[in-house]
Amino acid sequence: MTIGNYDNLSCFVPTVKPDVWQSVIWRRHWGRHQAFFLFSELDSHLRAFREKAAAAMPGSDWTPFHLTPGLPPERADIVIVGGGVMGWSVAYWLKRKEQVRNAVRVVVVEKDPTYSQASTVLSAGGIRQQFSLPENIQLSLASADFLKNINEHLNVVNEDPVDLQFNHSGYLFTASENAAHIMEANHKTQMCVGAKVILLSPAQIKERFPWMNTDGVVLASYGLENEGWFDPWTLLNALRRKAISMGVHQCFGEVTGFKSSSHKVETGDGDLLRLKRITHVNVQMPNSLEKQPVECAIVVNTAGANSGRVAEMIGIGHGPKDSMPGIPVPVEPRKRYIYVVHCPDGPGLDSPFLIDYSGVYFRREGLGGNYITGMSPEESEEPDISTLDVDHDFFHNNVWPRLAHRVPAFESLKVSSAWAGYYDYNTFDQNGILGAHPLVNNMYFATGFSGHGLQQSPAVGRAVAELILDGRYTTLDLSALDLKRILYQEPMLERNIV
Repeated sequence: MTIGNYDNLSCFVPTVKPDVWQSVIWRRHWGRHQAFFLFSELDSHLRAFREKAAAAMPGSDWTPFHLTPGLPPERADIVIVGGGVMGWSVAYWLKRKEQVRNAVRVVVVEKDPTYSQASTVLSAGGIRQQFSLPENIQLSLASADFLKNINEHLNVVNEDPVDLQFNHSGYLFTASENAAHIMEANHKTQMCVGAKVILLSPAQIKERFPWMNTDGVVLASYGLENEGWFDPWTLLNALRRKAISMGVHQCFGEVTGFKSSSHKVETGDGDLLRLKRITHVNVQMPNSLEKQPVECAIVVNTAGANSGRVAEMIGIGHGPKDSMPGIPVPVEPRKRYIYVVHCPDGPGLDSPFLIDYSGVYFRREGLGGNYITGMSPEESEEPDISTLDVDHDFFHNNVWPRLAHRVPAFESLKVSSAWAGYYDYNTFDQNGILGAHPLVNNMYFATGFSGHGLQQSPAVGRAVAELILDGRYTTLDLSALDLKRILYQEPMLERNIV
């Protein structure tokens, strides 16, 4: 499919240029001071009126002015759709980078106030540098540094320090004879980028981990530092708490659509394209018929597994099939099961986060002989995503046989609990999608990480904030992950997807 050359569309992507910061900030603050006094006076009059009404009708809780709690503001500079760890990371870094406090008004909209179905809190919580692409290795290295020094970033005055319960145990990947050469190539890339990873022979594996059956294993790679697992819920809450303390507005509601303006431009190939610009985000309040339009300059799509659906709301992917407007954002929910098993005679405290070449994985969970385990199904066996119900037959038929083969002690395990969560699965190349969409030039994306978004969220949030406020990447060059590769049909495949 040929879609032409659209590089010249980058000029339509909005950024905040540093040389106009001061004048913009002065005008914005003067207007906000005026608005502050106006609304403060109005609020005092309304409060007095409600008090008079209540006094006139004692015993009644009726009020002539009912204000729906949790409404987002009518105007914002940046609206972030999705309040998972990725969304709150972007929010934190936007406030961290602003040159004057409250210069950028940021709103985070999350549809699930309980976070009961959020991918963040339902993940295995691992972090690793053992990827095949330099960009993924760099992202995880930067995020590991953030996590190790988390209280330097996310500490809030008069609040308890953040304890991520970071277990610094390496990942152990195994390879069969057919894939050993790929592991060796990945190892060279990892070492060049700066990851501390070693290769182990079967004999060396057995010496380090005597409880492991090395049958069929030709080679293994083991992370020596900056790998392990942590509590995802704690990271999410720490980012949210810090961002709110810095002035970010939190709103629980569902984004149901957008208002936009549009105009046509001619590409270098002579094609006419309709460019859109979002002017308002429509937010449906929970358990209410009330909707609140939020006027904004920029939207950041961090809706995770629902990112593709959010993109469709503005018309992305609705054009002719073999055209640029007809290419959707290729992110969809994929359900994954995690099983908690108990095995008193299991590997113990020296257990790594094992990723076997058969597809099964496990790691220790606490200190009481508990472990979590799972595996991704074959493409043809993807489970139904309409609910988060757990398929226990999948464990007995697929996970347990492979797990017990690699670790014989697990033959006597017992399943104590299980849950399911969604990957924001990028069907195009299983890699993160970053940057603004050329046809909706003020919608930025940070999605499609296909299982490694949690661990890379600190560095990704910083990168997106750089794109918005600086107009370019200033720390890590992540241009290879730009959304344009989807439009040009140039996949960037990551080999180490779990």
